[in-house]
Amino acid sequence: MEIVTLGIDLAKNIFALHGVDGAGKVVLQRPAVKRVKLLEVTASLAPCLIGMEACSGAHHWAREMTRQGHDVRLIAPKFVAPYRMSGKRGKNDAADAAAICEAVARPAMRFVPVKTIEQQSELFLHRARQGYVEQRTALINRVRGLLAEIGIVLAQKADTVRRELVHLLEDLPGSCNIVVADAITDLERLDARIAEYDRHIAGCAKANADARRLMQLSGIGPTTASALVATVGNGHDFASGRQFAAWLGMVPGQYSSGGKQRLGRITKAGDRYLRTLLILGARSVLQSGRKKEDAISRWTRDVEGRRGYWKAVVAMAAKNARLAWAVLRRGDDFRLYGQEAAAGA
Repeated sequence: MEIVTLGIDLAKNIFALHGVDGAGKVVLQRPAVKRVKLLEVTASLAPCLIGMEACSGAHHWAREMTRQGHDVRLIAPKFVAPYRMSGKRGKNDAADAAAICEAVARPAMRFVPVKTIEQQSELFLHRARQGYVEQRTALINRVRGLLAEIGIVLAQKADTVRRELVHLLEDLPGSCNIVVADAITDLERLDARIAEYDRHIAGCAKANADARRLMQLSGIGPTTASALVATVGNGHDFASGRQFAAWLGMVPGQYSSGGKQRLGRITKAGDRYLRTLLILGARSVLQSGRKKEDAISRWTRDVEGRRGYWKAVVAMAAKNARLAWAVLRRGDDFRLYGQEAAAGA
């Protein structure tokens, strides 16, 4: 039995395997492999192409199976779904494994970069920090909603809410001041925790040569640089900067037919966290570039004048994504091009 391609449907405890030979004939079907036995099964096979959906635990399994000599590819679940739906079988683990096995062998399939344990460790910091930011935002919105019930309407800006809460504390009726006082305490705790994670992330960015090079670009600070390096490594999984920008969902969706090109809004596919960081960085570039005369600032002002503010922000974010890919892929050699020359790209 010579397996050329193996599809594995990942789960918490029970995994499904589907393997085919060079002629596409099914030679392995294991619908119920226990977690503790999975690596034993793959270790018993000759090196082959293994496909898995990019989900929880996928990067761990990919690293382990790569050590066994296999060529492991991770696929976004949305790219597997059409292969499952094309068959006549229902939705079950065995059908999912078969669909993954078919999808991973397609020559035009796009794959998710397999992360190292160091990259995932750094992303732990980002995920934790983002969770605290979301908690802080939810707390602020909850307090604003409660105060609106008694006729006190606060602005959405977080700094304004913090300042106004302190002034309102003494004048609130009944038990309202207890709730607001607790909210202020929680806000201070969350602010301190987020600042602590910012320091950790800044330390990671400072210690990484690729992140330091990324921070030379306008609109990319320690948080964005660290997230880029931890997510995409050296960028070797992307053929070009445009492909990387498309992976992040910052290129227009196409609805072209009959020789007529129709472009819609950006796709918003890929990593939402990275895309958000790049958008925030692009906003800072537009804000600070209004009185500057470097090539990037002139270009952003020109785009804003022709297409409007938000399209200029997205265009700057997409440009930063392409420049970031070039920095990661070329390393020190990218300095030969410089930011001034890249502005016209």
